[in-house]
Amino acid sequence: MTVNAIVADFVLGLAVLIVLASAVGVLVMRDIYQKVHFLTPISLVAPILVAVAVTLRAGSAEATGQTWLAVGILAVASPILSHATVRAARIRERGDWKALDEAEPGKPRG
Repeated sequence: MTVNAIVADFVLGLAVLIVLASAVGVLVMRDIYQKVHFLTPISLVAPILVAVAVTLRAGSAEATGQTWLAVGILAVASPILSHATVRAARIRERGDWKALDEAEPGKPRG
């Protein structure tokens, strides 16, 4: 085994540990607003580590470019999807994403 292969395996194992820890966080948290915070490592950090592992293993092959392109798409799409998810949850809970509390005018609910 080469040094690149050993480092790639270590980075890949780190990505798996991050996904497992984040999955436990999603299971433990009570509401959607808390759970969304644990999705970021799964949707952004772990794919970057996998891309690093692919780069170490494959070098400058076509698979490396495709992997980094996919990571770039994830980096753009993940925050947008997280925002849309939280906004949809707020609309489902309160009827409107910018609904205010009737008890105290001008103060958002929550």
